[in-house]
Amino acid sequence: MEIEDTYLTIDKPSEGLYKEKMSKFFSFAEPCRTVEEAMEIVNLYRKEYYDARHVCWAYMIGPDRLTFRSNDDGEPSGTAGKPILGQINSFNLTNLCVIVIRYFGGIKLGTSGLIEAYRTAAAEALSAAEIQEKILEEELTVHFEYPLMGEAMRIVKEENATVVKQDFYDDCLLTVSLRKAAMPKMRARFEGVYGIDIVEKKEETLISPEMQEEE
Repeated sequence: MEIEDTYLTIDKPSEGLYKEKMSKFFSFAEPCRTVEEAMEIVNLYRKEYYDARHVCWAYMIGPDRLTFRSNDDGEPSGTAGKPILGQINSFNLTNLCVIVIRYFGGIKLGTSGLIEAYRTAAAEALSAAEIQEKILEEELTVHFEYPLMGEAMRIVKEENATVVKQDFYDDCLLTVSLRKAAMPKMRARFEGVYGIDIVEKKEETLISPEMQEEE
């Protein structure tokens, strides 16, 4: 089974604008890497556009695209946040937040009209973005005694890995980085050399995935 080790994201902010029946929908896509960053971005737009009727948003975080959230900010349930999140999914993007700000023009759009407006506005910002493909890398630490230095470094070189950290003061500790799809092969090579031990990392969850949508 092939390992997925790439994901799509944006590196720079982008924006769009959609007008419908006198209402204006200003849309913004902003790169971010954590939930905290996403919420900081939302709060900044709320402050800047304090006079807007609605500041609706959605974010997607992580290469696995499992941490996401959306918000209607007073619009009828499901008419703003979900369409925005839907466009993030349509573009298959992650590590970004999309904000759509509505200035009410005096004419109600109805449920279907709101869904279309927020969907289109989000799509405008994302279509204007420079989408980048990122490679997901993993780190591996190995422990060995000095006589095995040559063998360990030969594997690192042949597998095109990057040395992240090394400690040769007593025994040898070597941490290398390699794209996720290629890691199983390099790990197997290290495991095949007697005297080279893989130092397993303890898994720590820094941010629990938020898999709900806030209406």
